[in-house]
Amino acid sequence: MKKNTKNNESGLKRMHRYYSLTGFYSFVGNSVKKALPPILIVVVLLVLVNFYLLDFNDFFTRITETYSPISILAVFFASEAILGLIPPEIFIAWTHKTSTPIVYLCLLALLSYTGGIISYFIGKWILRIPAVFRYVEGSMKKHLRNVQKWGGFLIVVGALLPIPFSMTSMAAGTINYKFKNYLLFGLLRFVRFFIYGAAIFSIM
Repeated sequence: MKKNTKNNESGLKRMHRYYSLTGFYSFVGNSVKKALPPILIVVVLLVLVNFYLLDFNDFFTRITETYSPISILAVFFASEAILGLIPPEIFIAWTHKTSTPIVYLCLLALLSYTGGIISYFIGKWILRIPAVFRYVEGSMKKHLRNVQKWGGFLIVVGALLPIPFSMTSMAAGTINYKFKNYLLFGLLRFVRFFIYGAAIFSIM
């Protein structure tokens, strides 16, 4: 028992040393530092706009009355599958004005998770086309290198933090990262949506 405990501790130490030497902790720290100011600015702007210019409750109510939930969910799914073009927070705010916010929030999380899977297979299959691969390899070179170095931990970071999850998923597919492990780590996407949902619902 003691031997197993020592082996586990030494394994954790080696892992910690590896991630320290390869710059994983610095990458996460820098990503958070870069992501937090824009998020805080957006939150402050949203609060100011909500108080002085536009009532978001009325705005999202109009959207809910104008467009069907299926249309909005389809736009969100397309965004999540193709490089995360629209911030998920906008859709999370929309769910607050639906008849069943928790149900729609869960649907968003599921669609985001599924969109990531599609991005994974885009990386795995479509990027076999030489011309497409050369183009994406150039624009995603950093992501590819990071996934090769850090694997599942980068997927965890992409699922939880404001780092494009679709790009991380696509990079994972490109290097043939184990699909079973990708599915497991990607489940943390649900955690992010519930945390963000709780935060956004509290200010609306």
